[in-house]
Amino acid sequence: MAEPQDIGAVTMDKIVSLCRRRGFVFPSSEIYGGLGSTFDYGHYGVLAKNNIRERWFQAMVQQRDDVVALDSAIILHPRVWEASGHVEGFTDPLVDCRTCKLRFRADRLEDAQCGRKPSKQPGQGPDCDLTDARKFNLMFETTVGPVQEEGARAFLRPETAQGIFINFKNVLQLARRKPPFGIAQTGKSFRNEITPGNFLFRVREFELMEMEFFVPPAEAEEWYRYWIDERMSWHLAHGLRKSHLRVREHGAEERSHYSSGTSDIEYLYPIGWSELEGIANRGDYDLTRHTEFSTTKLEYVGQEGERYTPYVIEPAVSIERILVAMLVDAYDEEVVAERERTVLRLHPVIAPVKAAILPLIGKDEAMVGKARALFEELRRRHFVEYDDGGAIGRRYRRQDEIGTPFAFTIDEVTLEDDTITVRARDSLAQQRLPIGGAGAWLEDALAKPWKTPKGD
Repeated sequence: MAEPQDIGAVTMDKIVSLCRRRGFVFPSSEIYGGLGSTFDYGHYGVLAKNNIRERWFQAMVQQRDDVVALDSAIILHPRVWEASGHVEGFTDPLVDCRTCKLRFRADRLEDAQCGRKPSKQPGQGPDCDLTDARKFNLMFETTVGPVQEEGARAFLRPETAQGIFINFKNVLQLARRKPPFGIAQTGKSFRNEITPGNFLFRVREFELMEMEFFVPPAEAEEWYRYWIDERMSWHLAHGLRKSHLRVREHGAEERSHYSSGTSDIEYLYPIGWSELEGIANRGDYDLTRHTEFSTTKLEYVGQEGERYTPYVIEPAVSIERILVAMLVDAYDEEVVAERERTVLRLHPVIAPVKAAILPLIGKDEAMVGKARALFEELRRRHFVEYDDGGAIGRRYRRQDEIGTPFAFTIDEVTLEDDTITVRARDSLAQQRLPIGGAGAWLEDALAKPWKTPKGD
């Protein structure tokens, strides 16, 4: 077989097209004209997100003795957000253009496009008429109860961290933990972004995966560095190329007032280097504030009488940012044997479908029977897909585009000796094995270390 030839760089438009074409992601409320920067996930998008969440949970909770899980409410007591500073300080500066009626972040005008002249920034066009900047709170407001009045005002959470902090005392007592230990949770969060965009990169509804690691104050810097390394290793282990990842430490002028250290793991998206995951040393700010506002002491008291408010190290990332990075990193267009092929070289543990079961001739009852039996066997342990529609080449191409790492083909030889063909997505190499050994072969293949063939 001819060597593959790369035929184009990945762009965000290509990723959006693939996600729509193959049912990963759709614009939300599309039949009503859509709702800006909100998305619905199709079958393969759901499976990929589930795999990312599962691998994060395994690394952060299942495979550790010092982290426990939590699932806090989306709507918390309004005082939570006063204590955290979100009511007063969770704002962006907003300007409106009276001409084109668009809104922009006043501190990011250099990244925005004029509504009338996209080649210019807002304020540069001859017709631009920008208002003065005003503060815009990013939290979505809602009401609790049947009457819309001040006392019923509540918020959709903009992060999951505060639900962890207000449960610190519960977990400390009931989980029988002492610092250093962590509390991890995943869940939907909501931010009323002024300028969302770039597909899933900045959206108003997203799923955060956060862990708050409570440590003795003297150990905070050590654990902060530990979690930067640990999270970088996780991204590398799940297929992202080292050349497309970097750690950028925030300068003092960038950090929140309570942070003594913040670093971003950045990925080289098609839009440039941007934050993938953040790791912060939040100090004792959160527990201290909630102690002040709730009058409940959130501190650790040891058996020997030692007493202190733990410092907090926070790794936080959204599934959406990881998903986009993995799709970008995996995307390839190439020419193989004079035919174009689009392929997602996803890590097998992230791929939505682990294997495709394909009868060579979809109308051959004997082939279909063996293929269906193999499909029923494999689906007990893995998400696999049966497909008997169309030419075998087109079915292979479809599986390549959704990132399926392996394909089992049942053909004429199978009817003679009960062997099947296994095709590898990345190398296109094929081999034969007994149909009865397909399950064990797949288990072994998925358990092997994997490295992207695209290099470092």
